[in-house]
Amino acid sequence: MLVLKQDLKILMKKKLQAAGLQEKHAEGVADVLLHADLRGIHSHGAMRVEYYAERIAKGGINVNPTFTFEKTGPSTAVFDGDNGAGHVAAKEAMDEAIKMAKESGVATVGVRRISHSGSLSYFVQQAARKNMIAISVCQSDPMVVPFGGAEAYYGTNPIAFAAPGEDGEHITFDMATTVQAWGKILHARSKNASIPEGWAVDENGETTTDPFNVHALLPIAGPKGYGLMMMVDILSGVLLGLPFGNKTSSMYHDLSESRNLGQLHIVINPEFFTDLRAFKRNITQTMNDLNHIKPAKGYDQVSYPGQRSAWKEKKHEENGIEIVDDIYAYLASDVIHNNAYDDKDPFAK
Repeated sequence: MLVLKQDLKILMKKKLQAAGLQEKHAEGVADVLLHADLRGIHSHGAMRVEYYAERIAKGGINVNPTFTFEKTGPSTAVFDGDNGAGHVAAKEAMDEAIKMAKESGVATVGVRRISHSGSLSYFVQQAARKNMIAISVCQSDPMVVPFGGAEAYYGTNPIAFAAPGEDGEHITFDMATTVQAWGKILHARSKNASIPEGWAVDENGETTTDPFNVHALLPIAGPKGYGLMMMVDILSGVLLGLPFGNKTSSMYHDLSESRNLGQLHIVINPEFFTDLRAFKRNITQTMNDLNHIKPAKGYDQVSYPGQRSAWKEKKHEENGIEIVDDIYAYLASDVIHNNAYDDKDPFAK
């Protein structure tokens, strides 16, 4: 069903508060989730609320965290999220990184001990709106077979990038290092829809189109995606002294436990390298150049990274967001959670 963005945000915020999250943090989490749904990334939007609500209610997310920020060098710092809401910690850490980059030109901020933080495009766009370039990477629980392997070791370990153009436009790139994010499998399950061949494998290591038979995901472009997810794990796990690889905490194992995840923000101030107006003009020129590339057969236009999501965002701003009926019914109900996720095998039905 179609839901207006402001109504959806209120529903999500209220549910998170009912689970125990303080109002300011519930507002922050709902804002990141709404961003995902507006841009058509429904795997990281409203469908995640019940999972968060259950983890909050069971104590796996610290509802009264003490965030700390420690500068470790002229352009480096560590933000400790005290296992509070990952969305809020990552957002505040990005705010600090932006401030540092304004002064030093470049900032690298490690975000330690957080819960799941949602769609990374939200955080890099924070920086783009402040005329900064940003890269963000984060860990996720192991559910991907490495190239040539038959057992899961790394997570979907996403990477996001954004750069500002003119008139408030920006290029945004946000991807899992798997062919698709695990949330896309969950979204397919919620709609009882099949998935494309090549996204995932079953328990025998054979590709499957049934989201309920998924045993593990596949890295994008084989060994190349495998290398990228390794890089992300080192930058957001090993570098920050956190559990890494198949020792990274599970999203579903014991929701009363904290997850201790890591994320890394890198922010670059273009003014330390070139004229800012020229930079933004050239980013916009890049966008226009890509739009005017002759399209291949079957395509009506070449889009620049993030453009299709921006189109969806504008459409959803105007017309409302399509939310699965069952998810809306849960959000509108008095139920905090249905005890559906604790110790759940993510690959099980």
